[in-house]
Amino acid sequence: MDTVTTRLCIVGGGPAGMMAGLLFARAGIDVTVLEKHADFLRDFRGDTIHPSTLDLMDELGFTERFRALPQRRVENFSGVVNGRSYRVADFSRLPTRNRFLSFMPQWDFLDFLAGEAGRYPAFRLIRRTEAQDLIETEGRIAGVRAAGPGGSVEIRSDLVLCADGRHSRMRERAGFAPRAFGAPIDVLWFRLPRRDGDPEAAAGRFGPGRILITLDRGDEWQCAYVVPKGGDAALRAQGLAAFRTLVAEIAPFLADRTGAIADWDDVKLLTVTVDRLERWHRPGLLCIGDAAHAMSPVGGVGINLAIQDAVAAANLLTGPLRDGRLVEADLARVQARRMFPVRVTQALQRMIQSRVIAASLAADAPFRAPLALRLLDALPRLQVLPARMIGMGVRPEHVRAPLRA
Repeated sequence: MDTVTTRLCIVGGGPAGMMAGLLFARAGIDVTVLEKHADFLRDFRGDTIHPSTLDLMDELGFTERFRALPQRRVENFSGVVNGRSYRVADFSRLPTRNRFLSFMPQWDFLDFLAGEAGRYPAFRLIRRTEAQDLIETEGRIAGVRAAGPGGSVEIRSDLVLCADGRHSRMRERAGFAPRAFGAPIDVLWFRLPRRDGDPEAAAGRFGPGRILITLDRGDEWQCAYVVPKGGDAALRAQGLAAFRTLVAEIAPFLADRTGAIADWDDVKLLTVTVDRLERWHRPGLLCIGDAAHAMSPVGGVGINLAIQDAVAAANLLTGPLRDGRLVEADLARVQARRMFPVRVTQALQRMIQSRVIAASLAADAPFRAPLALRLLDALPRLQVLPARMIGMGVRPEHVRAPLRA
């Protein structure tokens, strides 16, 4: 069995893992990231880059290279109820340098982070290698056992950072079980062609018994059709033609292109989960991102919280890791800083799920737009509030970890 020794082992090459790997390597910490796949090409992952993340790209000196990547800018978001559009979020009013959302395929974003991290000799990305179990020595986690193309490998480290998603195997191996809050919805993702003259770049369309989110991806729309929890099977049983009709009814401008949904393989189910760990750490181990808190797709903020976790971890743990004095109290400081934003965000998401989304799905006749939508549309200055929650979050982080040559 091969053995790799590193200061920090990160399990998972998603947004949290890659951002953490970049920041720690930039600070001179020897870091190894394990990614079980050969590449980052995963369909229908979160493609939203928020203003707070765009500000981080500027802080890291990546502005010119990052903006050269193909992406779409969105400065506002609307809700459409019974065909009437209500402007609900205006990102151009944010007190940030980047006053817009950017949409790009997540694999492009992760490839970019991996390329920037690869500039630092302290960074190592091992692909096609999946963490299988934790190594425990004298009551602390001392690394992971993994399987790769060449067989088994042990990664020995001072700290294991679990960033392997909402179904985290390392979280389970550590003995952690998240507290689940339930969610009344699931989401069906699919794509349709976008044409000149189509309406708003990003909108949520509400009608009796159905909701459709449309996100501008340049030459196509990424669409999220919201169904009641467990409603996927019943919808599919009605047949593909009936599903195309439902989409056309709630978004008439798409009626002439629903045939692009050729079969059910083009429609991917996202089972919505909202949960969080009450304790994110053990001696030698810390969970961040979805491994610590699975977010609802409401607002598309899960990727933003994951990246903010990574920044906070690098800010607070770089010194102790470099000096060889890392203790569990340092890990607890990361959780203490990030738990408040998670709790507030999940509470807001659950409120929107129950009072707006579930109510719309339960309606069997046209209904009036919620008061909040009407107020936001009538008072544009208020539109900065949802824009701030989506685009910046409760406690946006900034890069504090030092740069080491």
